[in-house]
Amino acid sequence: MDKIFINDLRVNTIIGCLPTERERRQQVKLNIELGVDLAAAGKSDELSDTLDYSELEEKIVELAANSRFRLIEALSGAVGRLVLECERVCYAKVRVDKPGAAKYARSIGVELEFTKE
Repeated sequence: MDKIFINDLRVNTIIGCLPTERERRQQVKLNIELGVDLAAAGKSDELSDTLDYSELEEKIVELAANSRFRLIEALSGAVGRLVLECERVCYAKVRVDKPGAAKYARSIGVELEFTKE
C-alpha cells in the first residue's frame, strides 16, 4: 500500500484532565500516516487522482481547534475517524504528542491505528 504522511502538524486545542489544562489551549503535534493507492496519481500527475492533503489538513486543524478532549487518546481517535471518511484512505496511523505532559520527558504520545471495515 502506498502512503501519504502528514508530519509534525501542530494544532492548538483544549486537552487534559487537570483544571489548569481546561483553561487555555495547548499545542500538540500530530503525525499521520495514510494508506492510499497512489498509482494513478503517479502516472497522471492530477490532483483528482490522489488525496487532497491540504484540504484534509484544514479539517484536522478545525477538528482540534473546536475540540475539548481530556485525553490525547480521544483526540487521536477523532482524527483517525475523520481521515477514514476520505474515500481514498484505506487505513491510518495517528500519533499525537503532548509536549510538557510529563515532568522528565519532552512529551507523551499515543499512536492509534485505523482501518476501514
